[in-house]
Amino acid sequence: MSDLGRVLRLDARRTALLVAVPVLTVVGTAAAVLSLCPSVAYWDNAVVALVNAVRFLGPVAAGLAAWTAVRERPLDYLRDLTARSPATGVLFDLLLLSAAALVSYATVAAVVAAVTLAQGGAGHLHPAGVAAGAGSLVLHVVAGYLAGRAVPHRATAALVLTVTALWAGLRVPGMSWWSLLPPAAFDQIALFTTLRPQVLVHQATWTAGLITALILGYVMWATRRFLIVLPLLTALAATSAATLGLHGSGGTTVAPMAAEPVCREWPLTVCVHPALSDALPRLTAAATPLAARLDDTPGAFTRVEQRPAWTPVSVADGVATVHLDQDLSPGYAARAVRQISRSIRDAATCAASPESPNGYRALVDAWLLGDAPPAIADTRAAGRFASWSEMERRAWLRLNFAAYRSCALGPADFRSIKPRRTSKQAERAARDLRDTARQNPLGRDD
Repeated sequence: MSDLGRVLRLDARRTALLVAVPVLTVVGTAAAVLSLCPSVAYWDNAVVALVNAVRFLGPVAAGLAAWTAVRERPLDYLRDLTARSPATGVLFDLLLLSAAALVSYATVAAVVAAVTLAQGGAGHLHPAGVAAGAGSLVLHVVAGYLAGRAVPHRATAALVLTVTALWAGLRVPGMSWWSLLPPAAFDQIALFTTLRPQVLVHQATWTAGLITALILGYVMWATRRFLIVLPLLTALAATSAATLGLHGSGGTTVAPMAAEPVCREWPLTVCVHPALSDALPRLTAAATPLAARLDDTPGAFTRVEQRPAWTPVSVADGVATVHLDQDLSPGYAARAVRQISRSIRDAATCAASPESPNGYRALVDAWLLGDAPPAIADTRAAGRFASWSEMERRAWLRLNFAAYRSCALGPADFRSIKPRRTSKQAERAARDLRDTARQNPLGRDD
């Protein structure tokens, strides 16, 4: 009875391992927060944050599991006094350690999900990615614990921590297919792309198969029940198939994805990826003056659309396309407007006939973008342009847009104090003045 009491106290004492929960939670939360992009709520990146957190969480969990195994190994003789299977105690330890690790993982996942939901997350959550991260964490626990059982020495825990940390450190995103083996490393997922579900499923299968194989292998060794070899071979076959699947991916983890944009309809129609909805007010405010100044020119636009980074920016059929920083770093709206301004330029003509050093185009660019006028060699032309009113500059641009677009502006284009107007241009200027009087938002800079 005394020996049985010691065994029961030993089992009860294992609840002290739950102190690992706060340690793992702190480590995992810190790692996940570092992977999250603070200004963009994208569910794909939430999954990436969880998977990347396991690279830090896994080695710590493996080290704790190995330390537990080394600590309990010398007391195995007490278990022999009971009628239980020699594998029962080990399976109980693995269950407890895995549960502690998964509680920590669930807490980290809840924090990541709460942050994403609070920012109005776009896209869809990948359950296979969450499962792949959880499986990788449990795999670390199982491997660390069995290593501690195999080599019951105090240095084993430190060795397990070092080896698993080095293995996690070798995860270089996109380096090759083997970098997808858990714990995998993912880059931030660019907008208009998504994680490939097949890769996540292969990772979840790989970890589940290897966990099952390790546990069954230990049980077969401890109990000498060789019938277990059949499910063991099945688990290894599943792991092999998942490895081939990851190899076939070629290290590619993302695929293009169409996203329904969110738009702001007034005073311009501005549409962006739903994860960047916070950019709409600033982008609209920055693009409106440029749209007003380009009105009635071949470069006019009434709609601004964000496009993927791999597509060119352009202004065509009244639609200006732009690229936006995924993290909405300071100045993103001004950079987008500059993209529109540059896309108006005839790149082929300007490359063949570089603009003269007098900088006439830079003078007009500064006005279009609302920047301070640059100092140019032709001070007379700069003074004349500065003396014109907003409406006169717009009328002048309509007359000289072809020369501006082809980088062919010269002194002759700035000779008259006021640009000449045809009846049609005069009518347009009068209409601009009427719009200004009605406080049309496109004329706020007048």
